[in-house]
Amino acid sequence: MSAMSIAAVGIADATARFDASARRTANAPLNNLAEEAVERIKAEVALKANVSVLRSASETTGTLLDLLA
Repeated sequence: MSAMSIAAVGIADATARFDASARRTANAPLNNLAEEAVERIKAEVALKANVSVLRSASETTGTLLDLLA
């Protein structure tokens, strides 16, 4: 599996986790508020990390193509 594919799956997973946490908070705002806040922060960090991986993989691919051209 390529780094781009892995990052794309990670982005989708982080987005789904954030969305699920937001929905749980909207449905029961006072239940586990701290836990849901932490879950959304973790999802945000995971999203940023996967975007960085995607960006790096894209830059590496671009550099490789420039070398081959």
